[in-house]
Amino acid sequence: MKHFIRVMKALSDSSRVRVLKLLQDGELCVCNIQSHLQLAQSTVSRHMKVLEDAGLVQRRRQGTWIMYKLSAKHDSAYEAVMLTHLERWLEDDKKLKQMRLQRNLNISKETHCTV
Repeated sequence: MKHFIRVMKALSDSSRVRVLKLLQDGELCVCNIQSHLQLAQSTVSRHMKVLEDAGLVQRRRQGTWIMYKLSAKHDSAYEAVMLTHLERWLEDDKKLKQMRLQRNLNISKETHCTV
């Protein structure tokens, strides 16, 4: 039950859902996520921690950057089912469409990240 609640709480925030939709198109660094969401880095980091704790995203370090992607490994069926459904959901959301279009213009981490 605890894991189910953790996944549902992670999905209960629109910014976190936007992050998951952005990550459907591939890996992003925290700086790119911050740029797309137009939120403070500390806020984005908190959102990413919630998503990671729920098993929805994975992170890795690449030099000075932290890169995030959708989790390929799931501790329970909840993450896999929700990520699969989320792929088809919200495709008509205008803000998400715009964010994904900008994301797909290959905005580099060097453009938004400072070392």
